[in-house]
Amino acid sequence: MVTAAASSATTHGAAWAAAAQTPDPELPMLTLADLGILRDVQELEDRVVATITPTYSGCPAMREIGLDVRRRLEAAGYENVQVATQLAPAWTSDWITEEGRGKLRAAGIAPPGAAWTGTGPVPVTLGLPTSAPCPHCGSASTSHTAAFGATACRSLHRCHTCGEPFEAVKAI
Repeated sequence: MVTAAASSATTHGAAWAAAAQTPDPELPMLTLADLGILRDVQELEDRVVATITPTYSGCPAMREIGLDVRRRLEAAGYENVQVATQLAPAWTSDWITEEGRGKLRAAGIAPPGAAWTGTGPVPVTLGLPTSAPCPHCGSASTSHTAAFGATACRSLHRCHTCGEPFEAVKAI
């Protein structure tokens, strides 16, 4: 039987370390910890429960992410693994770590800017979305060229300074 204390204890021990190193299938340079979608890993008496949150509710990679987390935990020696999905609070691109943002830039993908904080009125932008700074040269002189990149969570841009096209992760 699992005690109340054990069921609420969050750990950043061996199980967390194993699950946290799971690469994102759409952005493989990032781990689930870098993205902030690995919410919790609990080592209970009879099982390990890893909790993940999708970057958006229709994310097609969630099934694969859950299977990858399970495989990594099982490979680390955990026999009874449960992967839970938590939808609230909703993921925000603000949860991407500074290390994750650096990995995106190193891969030529612009990290997202700050998202809405959830306080005050919801901002409404009319017109074309703003463009991201160039991850290649750092220039702010860029243009937004397409709403979607390789995945729905990325957009396409072009730098006017170095001429390079690049993707950006959308701020959510």
